Parts: sequence; C-alpha cells; structure tokens
Amino acid sequence: MTSRQAKWISVACGLLAAVCATSAHAAESQVARGKYLVTIGSCNDCHTAGYFFGKPDMAHALGGSDVGFAIPGLGVFVAPNLTPDKETGLGKWTTQQIVTALTTGKLPDGRVLAPIMPYEAFSHLTKADARAIVVYLKSLPPVNHKVPGPFGPDEKVTVFVMSVQPPDVYNNLPKPPSEPKK
Repeated sequence: MTSRQAKWISVACGLLAAVCATSAHAAESQVARGKYLVTIGSCNDCHTAGYFFGKPDMAHALGGSDVGFAIPGLGVFVAPNLTPDKETGLGKWTTQQIVTALTTGKLPDGRVLAPIMPYEAFSHLTKADARAIVVYLKSLPPVNHKVPGPFGPDEKVTVFVMSVQPPDVYNNLPKPPSEPKK
C-alpha cells in the first residue's frame, strides 16, 4: 500500500468515525427528547403499574397499568404496555404505527383507542417530537406484562377501576364499610 492510499484510508476512517459519533449523539438526543416528552405528557401515570396507588413500579416503567378507566357505555380500559416487548408491548409495531396510534388513536388492527387516551392533544406533536417519543419507547428495556381487558360494559372487571361519575350517581353509591375502632 502506498502512503497516499494509507492517507486516504485514514481520512475515510476518520470521516466514518465522525459520522458514527454524530449519529450516536443524534440518537441519544432523540432518546432524551422522547423521555422528556413522555415525562411532561404524564405517560407514566397511566402506563406504569402502581402509579395510582402512590408507589409507581419504575423498574417496569411504561410496562402497563394495574388500574382501568371506566367510560360509561363503553367499558373499562387498562393502559397497555408501551415497552418494546414483542409479545405484550410495542415490540412488533413499526415506528409509523406507533406515531399513528399516538397522534390519531388508530391501532394497526383498525381499532380506535379509548377516549381516555389523549390522542387529540398528541395530534399536535411535531413529526420530530412524535418520532422522538417512539425512539425513547423503543430504547426501554422490554417488560413482559399483558394488561387485562379491555372489558365491555357487561363484562366482569378484574382490576381496580377509576371512574368519573356525575354527582347523583356518586352520591348514591354504597358507602365503604367503616374501619373497626382499635
């Protein structure tokens, strides 16, 4: 090999290293942006078990909830696993399928997400921000957790349920048993 060829190989390797470093930095930047957006969007609140009990299981962050949301006439919906687990999460979904679900509420199988999912608000995300969220979600460790449901209005529910009710309905609910005095 001539010194001229060695010089060109050295330059090419340097350029390749610079491109790889820039790509790695860009990916890290997208993950950080996605994490920021997921945090301020309160995604952990609904999609992380324990959050509604004051003890979020952050070792399994975004791995799916343990509480369902009751929507009158529609049923009870449990926030699903958003990690890249291939069996119970988003592991088989494409980036575009996740962006579409996030911003339009439409799932790959044609179903529409429950209205408790704020896809109307997320429809205003920039394309770059929606992609950053996906990059972050795909960077998470996979959590194998299949959430129960959805439950139709006439089905028996197997999880705790959050329910929004008009005052006349709430005021007529049976009162919980009182604690025995010690």
